[in-house]
Order: sequence, then structure tokens, then C-alpha cells
Amino acid sequence: MLSATDISKRYGAVQALDGARLDLRPGEVVALMGDNGAGKSTLVKAISGVVTPDAGTITVDGSPVRIANPHDAQALGVSTVYQDLALCENLDVVANLFLGTERRRGSLLRHIAMERATRDLLGQLDVRIRDIRVPVAMLSGGQRQSVAIARALIGEPRLVILDEPTAALGVEQTAQVLALIGRLRERGLAVLVISHNLADVRAVSDRVVVLRLGRNAGEFTTATASQEEIVAAITGAGA
Repeated sequence: MLSATDISKRYGAVQALDGARLDLRPGEVVALMGDNGAGKSTLVKAISGVVTPDAGTITVDGSPVRIANPHDAQALGVSTVYQDLALCENLDVVANLFLGTERRRGSLLRHIAMERATRDLLGQLDVRIRDIRVPVAMLSGGQRQSVAIARALIGEPRLVILDEPTAALGVEQTAQVLALIGRLRERGLAVLVISHNLADVRAVSDRVVVLRLGRNAGEFTTATASQEEIVAAITGAGA
């Protein structure tokens, strides 16, 4: 669906990316791993239009594209959920899902239509929130993460990027989010998960791509790769 090839980005004296590459396919969860400073965030920002790479090519369905800003990325079907979630905690679930894309009839908001669409989407994703009209601040961490992911689907994207989706979550909430990621795959979406948690990555991903010092350090099929192989690629052991 999307391929990034030979992506390079320099910030002053720091070479954040040096010829990095990434292939993402429909109906597949890819985990992007690497130590701090490996270039994960910069590569994701290049794909999502937050930064412009100095060199390299991004293609969608085999055709080169230019992603100059987040709007370009969204138009190509790329939706990103950052670690801070960017939710308005004083607003309810419905308002957060449709924030900036409210459904209107003339100058009037179509509250009932948005509420119905919210219930349908959460039902499809098996996200259980008893009252979708309570402020998001009253939800658990796992529920807030689920709301952020559901909001990313409002525009019917083809690729969903999740930045550390299980960070700071408890065991039960982590299991809920990992199950939700699996349901995104079942919907035929390409999913990119950035994570430091190897247990979560092994539980939900199909492939693992490792960056180290801005370069590709390894790519593994999750089902057949050992934990030691992945850790060695992350740390550079034996390189």
C-alpha cells in the first residue's frame, strides 16, 4: 500500500535518518522498533507529513507521492494516533470523534447522526464504553486510547499509525488495545505500531522492522523470529 525508500533526514549535525526504508501492506500489522534516537519518530513524521525528508521516495500503490503536510497524508489515507492522543478531555466521546469533522445540516450540528455513527463504529471495533456522552477525562487509559484510534478511522484511512499505543497502560487495558489493533487488521487496514514493548509487539504484529542510528538494522517475521534476534538488531550486538 505504502513504501518509503531511501529516506534521509538531517537536523544540523544529527543524521536522524540515513537511507531508511519501510513497506506497509493492507491487512498487516508492522511493528517499528529501535532504541531512543534510532529514527522511528522521524520516519513516522515523514510518512505522516509532519517533516519533509531531505531525500528518498514515498510511493502509494506504486506511484510516487509528495507528502508536504499532514493534510496531504490524510488525503492519501494515512491517519496517525500520537502518544499524547490529542483528545479534548472536557468533551465527550462523540464530540472527540467528530472534532473538526462535525456533521451539519446547514448551520446546525446533526447530534443524533453523530451519536449513531459513534455507536456503530465503536460496536464494529468492539470498544465497550457504557456512556458515550461522558467527558473523555472520566474514561480509563485504555478507553481513551480506543477513542483516539476510533477517531482515526472517521476518515476511512487505509493506513493507521499508532505511536506507543500501550504506553502507561495496565495489563487489562493493554490487552484491550492489542485486541483493537487486531481488529484494525481484520478490517484490511495497514497498521504501523511504534513500540518499545517486545511482548506487545510479538503479541500483535506480523512483521518487525528495526531501525538503528537512522538505518535499517533488521526485518523479521514475528512468528518465526526469536526475541534474541530482535534484541540483537535493536542493540547492534554482533554487528
